[in-house]
Amino acid sequence: MAALKADVLGGTAAKSATLGEAVFGAELKRHIVHEVVRAELNAHRAGTRGAKTRGMVSGGRAKPWRQKGTGRARQGTIRAPHFTGGGVAFAPGMRSFDVKVNRKVRRAALAGALSNHVGNGTLALVDGGAFETPSTKQAKALVEKWGKETPLVVVAHEDEIGLIKSFRNLERVLVTVPSELEVAPIVWARSVLVSEAALPLVEGKAS
Repeated sequence: MAALKADVLGGTAAKSATLGEAVFGAELKRHIVHEVVRAELNAHRAGTRGAKTRGMVSGGRAKPWRQKGTGRARQGTIRAPHFTGGGVAFAPGMRSFDVKVNRKVRRAALAGALSNHVGNGTLALVDGGAFETPSTKQAKALVEKWGKETPLVVVAHEDEIGLIKSFRNLERVLVTVPSELEVAPIVWARSVLVSEAALPLVEGKAS
């Protein structure tokens, strides 16, 4: 079987690089990708919605009226849920939406999503050395010359400041680093660019 190759964009001469078969040639298992994306999106939910129960509302320490003889129903506090200004019955509170996913499953999902882009011809590498000085104009020209659809995800090494600054202002372009790379953006993207310096880190995260 021929080695997997990807074009390297941004250099002075046309060239390609070899991709790891274990990561970029993995099988796409859609149910695993769905499970991991769901877990990632849940992890970003704040879970801060809440309301006060009758024990949290101020006031209402004494009975509003005596137990018997008034002709009205007995009440213990005016902060009960059926009173105006009272607490909420079964009030929602702080909670976590986290869903546990095994590390092996996460890596398989990331590898499958990246492999899908390789199979569709929508993944390429970018020469970070071509962006030593930040240039949004140069980044835009590179994307237009490549000719792939957006949204685009660019994975750069943390030290490639020039590359990050060049792409981050482009419309419908998400710039991230290998340590923060998730499956959801890869699934969302129509095309993916990975810097040569970030490639080993991406392969390590997905294998």
